[in-house]
Amino acid sequence: MAFRIAVYNAISPRGLERFPAPLYAVSKGEAKPDALLLRSHSLGVSEIAASVKAIGRAGVGVNNIPVDEASRRGIPVFNAPGANANAVKELVLAAMLATARNIVPASAYVAALPAAADFERRVEEGKKQFAGFELPGRTLGVVGLGAIGGLVADTAIRMGMKVLGYDPEITVEAAWRLPASVRKAHSIEEVLKGSDFVTLHVPLVERTRNLIDARRLAAARRGLVLLNFARDGVVDDRAVVAALAEKRLSWYVTDFPSPGLQGNAGVLALPHLGASTEEAEENCAVMVVDQLRAFLEHGTIRNAVNFPSVEMERESDHRIAIANANVPNMVGQISTTMAQAGLNIHNMVNKSLGDMAYTLVDLDSAAAPEVVERIGRIPGVLAVRSVPRAAEDPG
Repeated sequence: MAFRIAVYNAISPRGLERFPAPLYAVSKGEAKPDALLLRSHSLGVSEIAASVKAIGRAGVGVNNIPVDEASRRGIPVFNAPGANANAVKELVLAAMLATARNIVPASAYVAALPAAADFERRVEEGKKQFAGFELPGRTLGVVGLGAIGGLVADTAIRMGMKVLGYDPEITVEAAWRLPASVRKAHSIEEVLKGSDFVTLHVPLVERTRNLIDARRLAAARRGLVLLNFARDGVVDDRAVVAALAEKRLSWYVTDFPSPGLQGNAGVLALPHLGASTEEAEENCAVMVVDQLRAFLEHGTIRNAVNFPSVEMERESDHRIAIANANVPNMVGQISTTMAQAGLNIHNMVNKSLGDMAYTLVDLDSAAAPEVVERIGRIPGVLAVRSVPRAAEDPG
């Protein structure tokens, strides 16, 4: 029996080819899939069949996936952090160069000139209004220093810029990757006041919605260039329009167009180009497919937004994977149920993330289906499945 993968959107063939046949059957119309794979498709709760064990997004943001509902069902939601980092970094740099040198209005000026005898004279006369500035010596503020923000900071420093960074939730690993010359800011207001450019690289969650609002823009350095290649909703569009009118902002470059931004000369809006490169799409697809395979075949959790990371070397052909609420005595109840069934635990790992916990158990012998069902009936267990080493039985 094969693992069944339901695919939404156009996923890079380089990723899909990593699902080997006959162990995997990939289709767009699978009624009872084991896993869902998508990019921008807005996934409805009704599309998550009872058979679904995992959801993978070939990208970073998961705002198009009902993560809370998946968590309630014990379904991990995987994404591909860092896989599109270089693509977004290059677009951020392109945006800084475009605004510093007024490339868009300058190009529009030339395009609007009639092909008349005085064409060259008008080109020369017009160029003065588009004079810009160079990036070395300027300060770039980076809000969010994860995979993308860290890469942007490093590249800006190599170009001769100063970098002011703010990320109260930076991981130890991300901090180690940062160049030592990145100055630490203690607030977003400090970044806005001390920078010529500010680029945002944060997820859209409740605490980051309208992170850049009228109050914070009032503290910004006059003439600031604000770049949003993070998420729609992180910036208050109405506050941006007002700041542009007051010349507090000179440019707002965003990958998230909206009707409220249309018609504003200081807005450079792009149609969601951040990860739209062949390389980024391939990298995201490959990463998330590998993560789905590791989970389906071995119960391994890597880069799930709603589950802890859990890996355990195979020491047995017989493995049980359990998603459960992070409450006391869960491991004890699971172990007791196995012991009552005469099963010996060879190895076990249990980790938690907030309200979610995940347990992998390697057994010396196979657990009968009724034992797996009994574990599933323990209050607080959200999902349980057998994960045998043998490829022909996916559990």
